[in-house]
Order: sequence, then structure tokens, then C-alpha cells
Amino acid sequence: MSTPEILYSVKAQRGPELRCKGWRQEAILRMLENNMENAEKPEELVIYGGIGKAARNWESYHAIVKSLKELEDDETLVVQSGMPVAVFKTHKYAPTVVMATTNIMKADWPTFYDLQDKNLTIYANYTAAPWEYIGTQGVIQGTFETLSAIARLHYNDSLIGKILLTAGAGGMGGNQTRAMTMHGGVAILCDSNVDIINRRIEKGFIDTLAGSLDEAIEMAQKAAAEGKPLGVAVVGNAADVFEEVLEKGFRPDITTSMTPAHDPISYLPSGYTVEEAEQLRDTDRNLYLQKARETMVRELKALIKFLDMGVHSFEYGTSIRKECIDAGMDEKEAKRLPGFVAEYIRPLFCEGRGPFRWVCLSGDPEDLRKIDDMILEKFSDDLLVTRWIKLAKEHIPIEALPARICYMGFGQRKAFALEVNDMIRRGELSGPVAFSRDNLDSGSIVNPTFESENMKDGGDLISDWPVLNGLLNAVGMCDLIALQANYSMGEAVHTGVTMVADGTAESDMRLEVAMTVDSGIGVVRHAQAGYEIAKDVANGKGKLTDESIKIPLWWTPTATFGPKDLKKEDAKA
Repeated sequence: MSTPEILYSVKAQRGPELRCKGWRQEAILRMLENNMENAEKPEELVIYGGIGKAARNWESYHAIVKSLKELEDDETLVVQSGMPVAVFKTHKYAPTVVMATTNIMKADWPTFYDLQDKNLTIYANYTAAPWEYIGTQGVIQGTFETLSAIARLHYNDSLIGKILLTAGAGGMGGNQTRAMTMHGGVAILCDSNVDIINRRIEKGFIDTLAGSLDEAIEMAQKAAAEGKPLGVAVVGNAADVFEEVLEKGFRPDITTSMTPAHDPISYLPSGYTVEEAEQLRDTDRNLYLQKARETMVRELKALIKFLDMGVHSFEYGTSIRKECIDAGMDEKEAKRLPGFVAEYIRPLFCEGRGPFRWVCLSGDPEDLRKIDDMILEKFSDDLLVTRWIKLAKEHIPIEALPARICYMGFGQRKAFALEVNDMIRRGELSGPVAFSRDNLDSGSIVNPTFESENMKDGGDLISDWPVLNGLLNAVGMCDLIALQANYSMGEAVHTGVTMVADGTAESDMRLEVAMTVDSGIGVVRHAQAGYEIAKDVANGKGKLTDESIKIPLWWTPTATFGPKDLKKEDAKA
């Protein structure tokens, strides 16, 4: 077998020219290429998050591209952990691609790395494997809305003059400074890798790099005192910087981090340069894990100390608490730091809201502008949506294909997608649009230390919901459906999905079903768990839509399981 070409950069196709046999196949190919155009290490197929990959190896990548180009309208490509394993004759309404990634029995990190070393699996991350990554902006509204909740609950709905201290400038974490400055506030962000910091500065997510922590604090305090927004970065390990901040007696208003604790092999241990860490990974993985977890414990303890000082501190989906517990930290102490979903975001999930996004496959920024303008007109009564779109238009740079994220909810997503499809049909947009979402969504994931933490019904561990989400998306004739696991090994199951609007009546049919079931199952999940907001939405009394969902039976903590239960009821009577 000849050695395949390794690509050090990939640019997504723009314009009307098709290389595939239809727009559905072409759309998925462009989404894959868009992943690679935004990739942290494209030559290694790593998209973001340390080891989240778009394909298992270069043989797989080129085979996927070839398969998509040759795929008929009535065929479905099957991808197993980043490797194309089959093409089946299905029908024209079937998904273009189905995939399953990182689903491992009795999963833990040693098991995963052993299987990866045998070329049997990859790490899916959230949007890397299903080709839905849209760059740093992909998570920024989640950060913005989390900060919005903090502002509303603790600071009279304003973060002007407030300072966020955080860490992690990678593909996800790099959004944090811009999210804070969009609130008019100030952010200090540390990262051990100056190259990653400079990449975020170049993209417009960080304003400046300070020469030292003292300089960063001085700059932040000055900007806060003047009520001016500022995102400043400093080179340093999160644990080291957080501890130094505590020693200096500087008290920020908010603290969190987006270091890759979910993947200990990507987490940089204290005392190591980026190059030294890379060498240790290659020579002694077990020692690397030990050193990484020792540093994580220090970082988490520092965040808890901030919490005890009255600083609004939280875990931002990094799994640092779980990894520190695995490293021997007391579970009760580790979990004193709250998770951001249970603390701030869950009410949005109850409305079916979450990180919904779209990609303009034409590559034309004008398409994005026209869609933004349509949203401001069509959803003018939704302050959350309109405030975000106005800010995004002003502050969010385009990375690769023009894309946008917006926390639209149940009912809204369907109305929006059908309007976009109509805009394509009327010739107002220059090409099709792909809709997707992050897996941090209302009903697409179970993760007991993140999205499903502290559920009202106690169902934190129930993984039926993302499976139902994937099944419903298949019923909804979505173009790509992914069922995958990631986060800390053995800790999460979730689904990814992509739906394409190309202006056809067939797209109307697909979108109407897909956009209803994808967020609708999230509403059902939260309604069945006992959240009143979600119950109102399911009953057609939500703020976003009067559309309802049929509920055959409402869950209760007690039920009739057999004759013994009848006797108990008779005794009570």
C-alpha cells in the first residue's frame, strides 16, 4: 500500500461547484473540510481539545473524501471511530453518513490508549469526529450566557468593571476573553503555550499579551476601574498562575478554566514546557498522567479557595473534578466547586435552547449577514436571541466557512430553518446552509459531572436520552448522525447531527421533522425530570412557541410495580 498524502492545511470548498453527486454529499464534505481548516493540528487530523480527531488516520481521511464524492443519493456511508467501513444501498431519505465513535465497554484511559495504539478507535471530542466544529466561536455563546446568568444573579445584570480570571486558550477555551469583553468586562486568561495565545490574538478573541502576571493584573484593574472591556492573556500554567494570584491577594470577581482536564494526556503538567511535555507523552505515558493529575488537583484546590473567598467560581465542563477524584482527591471536597450547567444554564435547556449553529456552505459572508438580519426581524420578540446576534455581528470573527451559533429553542429552530430554506429557494442566499449543534444541548447528552449533573429526578446516569435523540434524528432523515462517547473516559454519551437546507421541498420535509425532534426530546427529558419550565413548553405554554408535545405518561417517583404495591395502597386507605 502506498503512503497517503499528509495535508498540513485544508481549505473548505467555496462557491456553487459540486464535486459530489448532490448537495447533501457536498455539504458533508465541506463540513469535514471546514473542520480541517479550523484544526489545531491538521497534519495529525486533530481538530481541537488535544486529541479530538476528524478521521482515524490519513488512509481513512482520503477514503472518506473519495466515498463522499462517489456516494449516490440513495446510499449511506458508515464510519466507525473515524474509519469508513461500509457504504450501504439505502434510500434517498436515509442519512448520508452515520457514525459511531469512541464507544468503549469498561472505558478508562489506559483501555482507550491501548485501543488507539492498535488503530481501533479515536477520541471523538464533541464536534471533531462528526465534522461540526466551527472554530473558537462554537462555544462562545455558552460562555456568554453563563456570564449573563452570573451578571443577572449577582451583579445587577452588568459585568462592566468586573474581572474574570480563567485559563485555557485552546480551540474551546480561547473564546472566554471575548465572551467577557462582549459583556463590557475584563478577562485575564493564562495558557502555557504562547503560540496558542498568539493564534487567538490573531483571530480576534484575545486583545493583548502581558509580559507577566503582575502586568496582566495591573492592566485588568486599570481597565475595570475605567469601565472598559479588555481581554488580556499571560503565559503560565493554570495551577501556577491561580496559586500566585492567591498569594498576591488579588481577588477577581469570577474564576473558572477551560484547561483540557477531560483529556489528561493533553493537560500540561506544571514544570514542563510544551516541548518537554510532548517528549514525556511519547516516552512515559503513565508518568505523564501522574504529573498531569497532580497539577489538576492544585488547580482545582485553587478554584475552591477562590470560591471560599466569595468569588463566583465554577467548573466549565472540563471534568477536572472527576479527574481529581480519580487521582485520589476527596470526592466531597472536589464537588464543592459547582458545575456551570446545574448552576447557570439548565433553565435554557428546559426551553430546548442550546448551542444550535449553522454554516454557510457557499463561503459567502453576505449569506451570513442576510441570515443575521432575518433573525433580528423574525425573532425580534426574543431578547436573548436578538441581543446575541447583534453582538455576534459586531464581535465574532469569521473562521473558515461563515458560521454562527445561537441559543434558539424548541419551535424556533424549525421556524428558522424553514425560513432559511425558503431564502435559498428564492435565490436570496448564494448556496445551501448546514445546521448542526454542539453536543452540549438540551437532549443530546448524558454526563453526570456536566450536562446531566444534579438532575431533579436523580437520573444523572440515565443514557437513554441521547440514544433516543439519535434514533429520532434518524427518523427525522438528518444528513449526518453520530453516536459517540468522550469527555473523561466512561463518563458521557452523546449525539451529533447535521441537517442540510438546499432550497428544495424535500429539505422542508426533513427540516420540519428533524428540527422538532432534535430539541423536542430535550424538552421532554427535562419535563419528565420535573422542571416546570420544560413542562410548560411540552404543554404548549412556553414563551418561545405554542407548539406542544404529546406526553403519554408523566414520570413520578413512585408507581405500581405489582400486587404488593396495591396492598400498600389499600393499607394506606
